[in-house]
Amino acid sequence: MAADAPITQDLVTIPRKLPEGGKVNLVGLTRDALREALIAAGTPEKQAKMRVNQLWQWVYHWGVRDFADMTNLAKPYRALLDDHFQIALPEIVSKQVSTDGTRKYLVRIAGGHEVEVVYIPETDRGTLCISSQVGCTLTCSFCHTGTQKLVRNLTAGEIVGQIMLARDDLDEWPAVGTGTGDAGPRLLSNIVLMGMGEPLYNFDNVRDAMKIAMDGEGIALSRRRITLSTSGVVPEIAKCAEEIGCLMAVSFHATTDEVRDKLVPINKRWNIETLLNALREYPRLSNSERITFEYVMLKDVNDTDADARRLVTLIKGIPAKINLIPFNEWPGAPYERSDPARIRKFADIVYKAGYASPIRTPRGEDIMAACGQLKSATERARKSRAQIAAETGTA
Repeated sequence: MAADAPITQDLVTIPRKLPEGGKVNLVGLTRDALREALIAAGTPEKQAKMRVNQLWQWVYHWGVRDFADMTNLAKPYRALLDDHFQIALPEIVSKQVSTDGTRKYLVRIAGGHEVEVVYIPETDRGTLCISSQVGCTLTCSFCHTGTQKLVRNLTAGEIVGQIMLARDDLDEWPAVGTGTGDAGPRLLSNIVLMGMGEPLYNFDNVRDAMKIAMDGEGIALSRRRITLSTSGVVPEIAKCAEEIGCLMAVSFHATTDEVRDKLVPINKRWNIETLLNALREYPRLSNSERITFEYVMLKDVNDTDADARRLVTLIKGIPAKINLIPFNEWPGAPYERSDPARIRKFADIVYKAGYASPIRTPRGEDIMAACGQLKSATERARKSRAQIAAETGTA
C-alpha cells in the first residue's frame, strides 16, 4: 500500500458480533444503533428511547458492566439483555508507570492485535492519548509508530473502550446515583487522538467514538477537551469540523515541501499550501479557537532560524499555537534531537512573531510512552539506523 493511500473498506471495521452465537457488544454503539439493537432483541419500540437512556447512563456514566447491577431495570429485561448483549472492553495486557507518573497500557483488541494507550498526569489536567488504528499507513520517518505497518482500523467500541479502561485503572467512575462532578476534578479530563494511526483515515469510527465520549449523559467530555491530530488528510478536515467539532492539531514538522515530503510522506499527495488552505477554514467551521501545529525538532533537518521564520510566514492569518516537540529518540531512529539552545532560539523567533510556542516537556521517555514512540510491544524490532533510513526513504 502506498504511504498516502486511503484505507480500503476491508480495513474499516470488524463485525460487532462475536463468532456464531455470540453476543453484540454495546460499547461503541451510537444512540441510534443501540436503539435499533434493542428493538431487534425484543424491546418494544415505545420503550426503546427510555431503555437507551437507561443503558447509556449505566454504561458510560457509572461504568457498570453487569446487567444484573442495573437495578432500575426489571429482572426479566435484565435477563433479556444478558441473553443478547455484552459490555466488553479491550484487555489491558500490561501497564508501565514512568517516574513522572505517566502510565502506558499495552491493550489487546479483537483478533489478538495490540495497541498502546498513554495517560499523562499534569497539575491542571489528565490527558489520555488514544489510538485509532493498529499500526499506521503513513510511515512518517521520525515516528516509531510509523515503522509498524497498518493492520486494521479500530472499531468505535475499541476506541471509546480505551477511555473506559483508563477510567477503570484510575478508579474514576462516579458512584452509582451520583454525578460526575460530585467526585471533584477529573483525573482524565482531556483526550488526544495522537496514538497509533491516522484518525482521519478511520473517520466514521473515530467520529462515533468521540460522539459517545462527548455525550453529556455519559462520559461527558467537552469537545474542547478533545484534540484530533492529523498528518494532513485534507478531504476529511472540513468533515471533522462539521461532524465532530473537536480541536484540531496537525503534524506539520517542516516548512518546505522538500523536507516535509521526507518527514511526512502524505505531503506528496496534499502539499503544504493545500493543507494550510484547508486549515484556514477549520476554526470557523468547528467554532474552535485555534489550530495547534505540532513541530518535532530534528537536529540539522528542520530547526534553523530560517525554518522558524518560514513557519510564521506560512501560518499567517491562522489562529494558531506552535507546539515544539523535542524529538524522542528510539532504537534505530535516523534522526537526533535538536540541541536545547537551538530549540529555545526557534521558539523565541516564533513567540516574537505573535504565536504561543511552548516547548513540550518530554514525558514517559523511560517507558517509551513519549510522542512518536507508540508501537505495540509485539511489533518492536531493534533495527539499525541504516535499515530504518532505507525503509523510510531518508537514506
